[in-house]
Amino acid sequence: MHSVKLTKLVEKMNLKNMTPDIDMTEIKVHQPDINRPALQLTGYFDHFDSERVQIIGYVEYTYLLSLETERKKEVYRKLLSAQIPCVVFCRELPPDQEILDAANELGIPIFMTEKSTSSFMAEVIRWLNVELAPMISIHGVLVDVYGEGVLIMGESGIGKSEAALELIKRGHRLVTDDVVEIRKVSDETLIGTAPDITRHFIELRGIGIIDVKTLFGVESVKETQSIDLVIKLEEWEKDKEYDRLGLEEEYTEFLGNKVVCHSLPIRPGRNLAIIVESAAVNHRQKKMGYNAAQELYKRVQKSLAKNSEK
Repeated sequence: MHSVKLTKLVEKMNLKNMTPDIDMTEIKVHQPDINRPALQLTGYFDHFDSERVQIIGYVEYTYLLSLETERKKEVYRKLLSAQIPCVVFCRELPPDQEILDAANELGIPIFMTEKSTSSFMAEVIRWLNVELAPMISIHGVLVDVYGEGVLIMGESGIGKSEAALELIKRGHRLVTDDVVEIRKVSDETLIGTAPDITRHFIELRGIGIIDVKTLFGVESVKETQSIDLVIKLEEWEKDKEYDRLGLEEEYTEFLGNKVVCHSLPIRPGRNLAIIVESAAVNHRQKKMGYNAAQELYKRVQKSLAKNSEK
């Protein structure tokens, strides 16, 4: 099961730690969803998912203020005894001493954030969905070309990194070279990132490792990118039949998600960077409702119809 350390969540969301004496280095979050424990504060714990981050908003806070001290202690102890990852108070609502005492005793961290409840919930869920998403690593190069995430694949030494370098010089942005970490954040979206150790580096045979960020500036790199198009580079085969019209889309699959895929034959004289650019723009154009291959097909059909009438 994927997990993310609570310390990473605290750092990312800039949470204020109200229980600094608690060691949270070993606490991990396993669920991307969160919970507002309204029913639990009234004593109903059936179907309670204790693995979720617990959020206290204004409604829960004002309800707690209405409780008598002994009842409040009982509610806090029962909630924190469920071994939840943590409790976050939104809108800078200060947690009372009763919950801090119970938290320190039971070892459950309490945090506070200035964000509103709704915006904080949305931000946490979005971030956790990415961090906890199913992930695979593949061999390839991921580049942002005109806003389209283009994953370039192919055998080692075929020219993936060289094509990426040319695209960078033409103003596009590198996400990762050699190893692409692909995360499935939804049934529609795949996100690609670079491993920390190789981020912003490209390997060029005969030259070695180059730092793209240092050579071309921060505008030449990007941390994450959705994968919209896959281009597979392959050696040119004289007798192989290649698609010349593109009337039917071909797909490849990662983690159960299908992505449009083009097989691109390599031979001397072909400018890979321009071809990749054209493929990215053409893919974007198709998403906006225009398909050049279908338009050509319609023109041919109209021409044949006119000739048949003569």
